[in-house]
Amino acid sequence: MNAIATNVLNIFTGKFSSAPRVYYSPGRINLIGEHIDYNDGFVMPAAINKGIYYAVAPNNNSTINFYAADFNEIYTVAVTAVTKNLGWKNYVLSVVNEFLLLNKTVKGFDCVFGGDIPRGSGMSSSAAVEGGLAFAINDLFGFGMTRVELALLCQRAEHNFPGVQCGIMDMYANLNGKQGHVILLDCKNITHEYFPLPLEGYKIVLLNSKVHHSLTNGEYNVRRKNCEAGLAVLKEALHINSFREISSADDVTLHKDKMTEEVYQCCKYVVEEIGRTRKAGALLQQNDLAGFGQLMFATHNGLSTLYHVSCKELDFLVEQAAHNKNVVGARLMGGGFGGCTINIVKDEAVDDFVTTVSAAYLQQFKFSPEAYVMELSDGTCCIN
Repeated sequence: MNAIATNVLNIFTGKFSSAPRVYYSPGRINLIGEHIDYNDGFVMPAAINKGIYYAVAPNNNSTINFYAADFNEIYTVAVTAVTKNLGWKNYVLSVVNEFLLLNKTVKGFDCVFGGDIPRGSGMSSSAAVEGGLAFAINDLFGFGMTRVELALLCQRAEHNFPGVQCGIMDMYANLNGKQGHVILLDCKNITHEYFPLPLEGYKIVLLNSKVHHSLTNGEYNVRRKNCEAGLAVLKEALHINSFREISSADDVTLHKDKMTEEVYQCCKYVVEEIGRTRKAGALLQQNDLAGFGQLMFATHNGLSTLYHVSCKELDFLVEQAAHNKNVVGARLMGGGFGGCTINIVKDEAVDDFVTTVSAAYLQQFKFSPEAYVMELSDGTCCIN
């Protein structure tokens, strides 16, 4: 176990008398396919080597004890009294609530968790919190749910108490990650394929803008409602049921006059991004990392100018990457409005890239980004 897992275990043994199991629940990156998981699209995420560690054990009573190590906060609640709360509590309580809604017999348990995913970074710390707890409860109480069922449970959990109407991607990647591989996830049929990521000679580098984003401020849900409004128009006009049935963004443009400009731009982006993600799988099969990188730049442009979920800091980081010959692709990653950019950078140039971009960013915004070199990991698992 690493230092974080050991610390979580030590905190548990200092607070509780039971013998826990320890679980790792990874964050995720998404190479391409942003904001289309809730639009029946295809996405290409991967689990990563930053995440949340859980120590959990049944306590033979009807009380749940949570300790959030990163906040130094404890919360105790009876299983029968689980209800909506505030902050981090909503994410764990909503997971418990979803098991209860399935009439699963959740008994009391003790739980300590903490991790190393920077909050608001776009690496999906919320899905890691939800996935790790759901996996632990399913394991400890022998509910026998599959990883896909757990991912869908976690999606419902984020919809419920936190109120974020997210798609399935984050939870699916958290639970179904495979070391060295990306997942091509069909978000309509909830099926997936694994593709080896051909990174020989390259590294995935995240640059954290340190601009904090919160998807619960409503902007995420606004984009989703825009897509729903546009799809209603397109269903009637084109006799389709899903964005993925639209072969070209030109078909959206033909019916632009029936939508607001904001709705039209969201729909145009979604159709283009579904097309890019389909193409991305073929490029990986051809080992064409340069072509894949160009799709990443195109995705960022769409997220910035059509979907309007970027910000000046993220645009600056991607522009710096675009002018660096050692970067094959870059874009904002995650829900947007802050967080990280994801960059594919030549091995030998990583240090220079980080130093150069950080200096330019500091000069422009008066504070420095943080850099993380990512490795792909397996999904949520028991480690002890």
